[in-house]
This record gives sequence, C-alpha cells and structure tokens, in this order.
Amino acid sequence: MCLSPPAGTIPLVADYRALYRKYRPQTFGEVVGQGHVTETLSREVVAGQVAHAYLFAGPRGTGKTTTARILAKALNCPNRHADGEPCNTCPSCIGITEGSSMDVIELDAASHNKVEDVREIRANVGTVASVGGARRVYILDEAHMLSRAAANALLKTLEEPPEHIKFVLATTDPQKIPVTVLSRCLQFNLKQMPAASISAHLAHVLGEEKIRGEPAALKLIAAGARGSMRDALSLLDQAISYSAGEVTEASARAMLGTVDDSFLLSILLALARGDARAALA
Repeated sequence: MCLSPPAGTIPLVADYRALYRKYRPQTFGEVVGQGHVTETLSREVVAGQVAHAYLFAGPRGTGKTTTARILAKALNCPNRHADGEPCNTCPSCIGITEGSSMDVIELDAASHNKVEDVREIRANVGTVASVGGARRVYILDEAHMLSRAAANALLKTLEEPPEHIKFVLATTDPQKIPVTVLSRCLQFNLKQMPAASISAHLAHVLGEEKIRGEPAALKLIAAGARGSMRDALSLLDQAISYSAGEVTEASARAMLGTVDDSFLLSILLALARGDARAALA
C-alpha cells in the first residue's frame, strides 16, 4: 500500500550538488592549469621533503584550498600511489574529502583573525594526530585577514612547529601578509586559468553530466569566468538551468548579457566610415 503525504506538506526533493562541489579535484592530476604547483608538491611528497609551511597565493577560484586538501590527503594516505597521489578510498582520504577528518583543520582568517584565535592554534598544535604517524594540517584561508598582532603571535609556531604539524596559508592578496610570515613559508603562486583550459574542462563536465553543449557557448562561459574555474562551473550551472538542459551559444550569450561580435563590428565599421546615422542606429 502506498501512503500519500499529509495534505499541506512539501514533497522532499533530492539535494542538488553544485557542479563546482561535485567536480572538485581529488588528486593533484585533476587540478586544471596549475601543473607548476601540483607537480612540485607531488614530488615533494614522494621524496619526503614536504615543507612545514606553505603559502598558496592567487586569484579566487584557482584551486588554493583544493590543492591544500589534496596535499593533506597525500600526506596522510596509507595507500599512497608511487607518484604521490592519494588513493581516495581509505578512511583517511574519505574523511578529508567529506570534511570530517580530525587531522585537517580549516580556518577562515576573516573570522579567526585575533590573537586569541592564534593562541588556540598554538595550544592545539602540541596534541598528537588522531592516528600514529599521521600529519595534522592546518589550512588558514584568506590569511591576509590576520591582524598584525595575530600574525606576530603565529610566527614562532609557524617557524618551528612540531614534526607532525603542517601549515598551509591561502590568500588572494599576498601583499598584505607581513614579510615575517612570508619568509617562513614556501610560496606557490597559482595563476588565472587560460580560457582554453577552462572550456575544455567544462566540456568534460558536460560529458559526465550527459548534457549537450556547443563549443562556442563554453568559450563564452570560460571568457566570462575570467580565469576562475569555480566561477566557470557556477556559470555553467546557471546556463544549464537557463537553457533547459542544452547549453547553446544563444542561451549562454543571453544569460551572460554579452553582445554578438558582429554587432560590435558593425558599430566599429560605422565609426570608421564616419557614418553617425548607422552608428546610432
């Protein structure tokens, strides 16, 4: 017997996962456009030469926090591959992916920017990891938001942390980080992603989602993302909804509010001819 829900209740709908969350890279090799960073990190993991503190700097949506999580997985994975990649199937990897691991602590410096917050970090770094031999990784996002007093309070711990502690500071504005902090970190600069790389990745995502997409539409979305993969995937999410399942150039252009190149060309030609009537029209 099938029981219908009581009158007036809202039927449950399965939670939708945004594309940028669903397709967040889980290995160094999946990170797009940052090979100069991921290849170096994977080699350091293989060689056992991982620094005690890193600074990942770069524009938003370029993979700073994602790369930090992958590094944490690689350090703690008992079944790590020969090339330094985490297995993503062991309890440690799954816990870090799901955000439930006790050995990866992510803090937002915008809301943990006081001396008291740093004192709490200093008090906790002395505790052992949850599993023998594991590394505890502190990921401090938007590190430039730390107050000067908080940054100074972190210096000693950042310079000489316990053997099992690793720090990864992420920032979109490294110029605001004190030089005393910068000098204690190995710095990697993540760059804006080329539009071609973004477009190719969007095509891959659409293929996984079994959704058709015109190459011209993906180029428009990639250009609109301005080097940010996260922004590109968010725009793709919006384009899929806007175009009712098929991402076309016309629907992408309408969604983004961009003007067709032929229209711009006609204005330029009218200006070149000195034809004010045509340009105004």
